[in-house]
Amino acid sequence: MLKADLRRAALAARRALPEAEVARRSQLLTEQLFRYLPVAEWRWLHVFLPIPHQHEPDTWPLLRRLWQELPTVQVAVPVVQPDGQTLRHFHLTPQTPLATNRWGIPEPVGAAEVQPALLDAVLIPLLAFDEQGQRVGYGKGFYDRFLQQCRPDVLRLGLSPEPPVPRIEDSWPGDVRLHACLTPERVWWFADGS
Repeated sequence: MLKADLRRAALAARRALPEAEVARRSQLLTEQLFRYLPVAEWRWLHVFLPIPHQHEPDTWPLLRRLWQELPTVQVAVPVVQPDGQTLRHFHLTPQTPLATNRWGIPEPVGAAEVQPALLDAVLIPLLAFDEQGQRVGYGKGFYDRFLQQCRPDVLRLGLSPEPPVPRIEDSWPGDVRLHACLTPERVWWFADGS
C-alpha cells in the first residue's frame, strides 16, 4: 500500500475507535514494553505525549508506571518548534507543568532541554507500519529528522494499536526504519532497523 492511502485509512480507523478501546490497547502496549524491552537498563527514554482527539496510544499509563517502578529512568518529550519543521526535547517529571500547543499536544513548560545524543530509546508515534519496519506517520518528517540526530545505537520503537501491513510501497531512503514495533498482541522485531 502507499503511504497516503495508509495514512487516510489509519486515521479513519483510529477516530472510529471508542475511547475505552483506545485505553485498553494503550494498557496492552504498556505491558508489552515492560515485559519484552530492557527498560531498567535505559538512562533516558523519549516518549511522545498523545494527541487525544487523534486517538493515539495513551502513553500516560506507561509514564506513570515508569515513574513508580523505575524512577532512575529519565524521560524526555518532544516540543514542536515555531518553524513547524523541527523538534526540541525536554525533561519530563511528574511535577513538570504542561501546556497544550496549537495541535493539541501537551508540552512541558520551563523544563530542561535534553540533547538527542543522550537518549537510549525512542517511542515513536505512527499511523501504520509494515513487516520490514517501515512506518507511516503524519507526513511531516519530524521523527525522521530527529532520529538522525540520535546515537546510532538508540533503540527505535514504534507504538501501534494495529498489526502491520505487508509492505509500504513508497518508502524512500530518508525514512528511518524501526528496530521494533509494539502492538497489543506482540512485539514485532526487525533485522537491523537500518
